[in-house]
Amino acid sequence: MALNSFRAFLSIFSLLFTIVAAEDPYRFFTWNVTFGDIYPLGVRQQGILINGQFPGPDIYSVTNDNLIINVYNSLTEPFLLSWSGVQQRRNSYEDGVYGTTCPIPPGRNFTYILQVKDQIGSFFYFPSLDFHKAAGGFGGIRILSRPRIPVPFPDPAGDITVLIGDWYKANHTTLKAILDRGKKLHFPDGILINGRGPNGVSFTVEQGKTYRFRISNVGLQNSLNFRIQDHKMVLVEVEGTHTLQTTYSSLDVHVGQSYSVLVTADQPAQDFYVVVSTRFTSQVLTTTGILRYSNSAGPVSGPPPGGPTIQIDWSLNQARSIRTNLTASGPRPNPQGSYHYGMINTSRTIRLASSAGQVNGKQRYAVNSVSFVPGDTPLKVADFFKIGGVFRVGSISNNPTGGGIYLDTSVMGADFRAFVEIVFENPEDIIQSWHIDGYSFFVVGMDGGLWTANSRNQYNLRDAVARSTTQVYPKSWTAIYVALDNVGMWNVRSEFWARQYLGQQFYLRVYSPVESIRDEFPIPKNALLCGKASGRRTRPL
Repeated sequence: MALNSFRAFLSIFSLLFTIVAAEDPYRFFTWNVTFGDIYPLGVRQQGILINGQFPGPDIYSVTNDNLIINVYNSLTEPFLLSWSGVQQRRNSYEDGVYGTTCPIPPGRNFTYILQVKDQIGSFFYFPSLDFHKAAGGFGGIRILSRPRIPVPFPDPAGDITVLIGDWYKANHTTLKAILDRGKKLHFPDGILINGRGPNGVSFTVEQGKTYRFRISNVGLQNSLNFRIQDHKMVLVEVEGTHTLQTTYSSLDVHVGQSYSVLVTADQPAQDFYVVVSTRFTSQVLTTTGILRYSNSAGPVSGPPPGGPTIQIDWSLNQARSIRTNLTASGPRPNPQGSYHYGMINTSRTIRLASSAGQVNGKQRYAVNSVSFVPGDTPLKVADFFKIGGVFRVGSISNNPTGGGIYLDTSVMGADFRAFVEIVFENPEDIIQSWHIDGYSFFVVGMDGGLWTANSRNQYNLRDAVARSTTQVYPKSWTAIYVALDNVGMWNVRSEFWARQYLGQQFYLRVYSPVESIRDEFPIPKNALLCGKASGRRTRPL
């Protein structure tokens, strides 16, 4: 009898060991968020540092890794981090925007529990509250393929994060106060590369070797052009999608977007300019860094190479040339082209038109005439506890209304597993950039003028790139297809950060009536509770 019991114990122990051993790996991070002095454009500013770093540390991970990120808020104000492009499968509570997550109070900590489920690619994190993004607190995220999954290019000699963005000399508190008064911000003061101003950053390479540069535009409003003097760039990945390997001499990176390029150090051994400049602006801001060969025989020579400035067609043609590599594996071994999105019938068309105007004498921005105002409780938290009076599903229309701008906590309902068409319409004379949390979508078409049903005739239904942030050119439209396979409350926003702050965003509530853990995880046990949810309990520990 005792022998049988011992054998049963061994069988159970063996099963438990197998389950634990098969679990996806965990990576642990402890971050302390503080204010500190920074001098990116030569004047002292109050920056947001993570573990004393500006920008913050990179996150290195592999497909399906679990990321345990313990964030201590040592600021004097509430704080949240969001993870641009990380899909938070079944888990929008961890998304780190105010519509899903209660802020971390000063002097407190919160542990984000993320899984980079079925993802690869280049992304970034950033602070999402109170215009903190204008003070720093951002950093790169790279998700590598698992060792057994083939990658469509040889391992590079180095993997380099390049965070570019426009920047103000004023502190974020000053910028926020201007917006809170209902005024517009002036044009930015400069451009940063990895938190440094002109010639403040260098990248060292060895002659003859190839390097991967992961370029993210973490700025506040401007599209930027990236180029390296006398070097070509081979595009290989866009926000988690392996692309056709097209060669470019310069690349437009719109605000909120991420690209991976391969650069071969195939020139004489010296230093070369890395150049970043604004696009579609009457005043062109430019900054430079240095690509330095390890055996360099001399400094940079000649002027920095020029790039495109206001040419829209140039950028549009480049965008259309960026396509999915159908034969390459993504996060799984099956080819990316095995999902035939163009053969699926859409069940719904959502048209989203941006607008700008004044409400009660203050500047506001809107989507389908609704300018978003936050509720007193994060929407996802209120939804979980079934707290009424915080938001109303259907408070934003599927289509432009043509009416004046008004304020509301705008939430659009959508069915789990629907396959929808979304058209971003830009009647204004500025370029815009739109992001959807929780998803990667297919950019099937973009063009000038007004979108009509006939515009579908020019859609790319074969190899459109899948990504989470897309540009919409002035007086133009961009159409996307998206499979709503991720239950949750998801932020749809302008990446023009002042516009986002003043209302150009809303939430998409993707709902499953089953309310099963198969479709969505329950609220985290450690979730912070605030607003009308204060004093409630998440679930038993």
